[in-house]
Amino acid sequence: MNKTATLLATAALIGLAGCAKKPPKQLPPAPPSQTTTTTTTTPPPATENGPTPGSRADFVSQAGSDTVHFATDSSDLDAEATSILTKQAAWLAKFPNVRVTVEGHCDERGTREYNLALGDRRANSAKNFLVNAGVNAARISVISYGKERPIATGSDEESWAQNRRAVSVVPQ
Repeated sequence: MNKTATLLATAALIGLAGCAKKPPKQLPPAPPSQTTTTTTTTPPPATENGPTPGSRADFVSQAGSDTVHFATDSSDLDAEATSILTKQAAWLAKFPNVRVTVEGHCDERGTREYNLALGDRRANSAKNFLVNAGVNAARISVISYGKERPIATGSDEESWAQNRRAVSVVPQ
C-alpha cells in the first residue's frame, strides 16, 4: 500500500511537470496603437468675464452648483436642493442639445445594495424635478454609485453629509 501511494504521487508529479507552460520562442508583435478619429464641434467662444457658454463650467456658475445634498436615508429634496435644481433646469432650457447625467451617491453606512438603491432614488428624485421643470426626460440619464465614490473620506457626520448627494454632470 505504501509502495502504491508512492507510485501514484510520483505519477502525479510527472504529470504536473508535463503540464508546465513553456515560454514561447518568440513573442507576438505588440498590438497596433489605437488611433481614434473624433469629430469635434467648436464650442462658442469664451466670454471675457466667464466660462464658455454651454460648458460644464458655465453650467456650474449659472446654477450655483452641480450638487444637491440629502438628509440621512432620504431622497426628498429640501428648499436648497429645489433652488439649485430650478437654476439647473433654467440653464438646460437655454442649451436644449446638452445631455446631463444625474449621479446618485450615499455615505458609507449601510450595505452596498441598500446604498445603490438609495443612490438611484436620489438621482431619480433630481431627474424628476428637472423633468417637471420642463427638461426633456430623454436628455437626462441616471446612475447610482451608492457609497462607491465618496468625496469626503472621513467617518463622521460632516463627511457623511457631503457624500449624501446627487450630482448633475454635463459633458465638457
